[in-house]
Amino acid sequence: MDFDKLVAVMRRLSIEAGDKIMEIYNGPDFEVKTKSDDSPVTAADEAADAIISAGLRAAFPDVTLVTEEQAATHAQTASTFLIVDPLDGTKEFVHRRGDFTVNIAYVVDGVPLRGIVYAPAKGRLFYTDASGQAVEETGGFAKDAVGPIVPIAVSKPDNTALMVVASKSHRDQATDDYINKYGVKDMKSAGSSLKFCLVATGEADIYPRVGRTMEWDTAAGHAVLTGAGGHVVRFDNHETLGYGKEGFANPFFIAYAPGVELKKP
Repeated sequence: MDFDKLVAVMRRLSIEAGDKIMEIYNGPDFEVKTKSDDSPVTAADEAADAIISAGLRAAFPDVTLVTEEQAATHAQTASTFLIVDPLDGTKEFVHRRGDFTVNIAYVVDGVPLRGIVYAPAKGRLFYTDASGQAVEETGGFAKDAVGPIVPIAVSKPDNTALMVVASKSHRDQATDDYINKYGVKDMKSAGSSLKFCLVATGEADIYPRVGRTMEWDTAAGHAVLTGAGGHVVRFDNHETLGYGKEGFANPFFIAYAPGVELKKP
């Protein structure tokens, strides 16, 4: 894979999709439909999926493509694939809370090697560069001109005073029970894959997820966190979270900065 080309294409497509999402977000009321798994879907999900899918298929026609909105048509993946959640945090989008993201990742042998997470309503853009280093770009996010870039890195955590980030829409007692095993200084809530990025930038030390997610929800954020020096492991046995699983469903997991003393479930 030509990683310079991959990063440039992922960046451009995420910004194009983000522009379309914001056009719908800032427009009149939009229809919210319900998918077979009872999750919501909007015209923004579908439009962003169309933009990203067309762009990736044109640029990388020989690479398997998996997207959330076309999941019903996907057979089991190849060992190498692109995986997309065109609008992660649809509930945040529907309620106009801003914590939604565009996510694209490239996976090889179960490992998300490169990824991009764009939060258009928050004006935050995170991705792995061609070398695999995680960066945050600032500026106007022009499609074909990269703005100022800052490398990002995880925190050096204090296990007596951890910064925890948890889901905004999926918080439950099981999550709180697990968080209570730690010495917590402060806790914040965030939607979508932004939680991975807050760990990647050092704004949080740990993000436990005791709830349902799919691979397209996590792969891009996982890549960004890895590129910033962090880890994502299964909740049950603390082994690295892998990709290309049957049905694309994830187990519970923990994303964290090295140095956090992980507790058993």
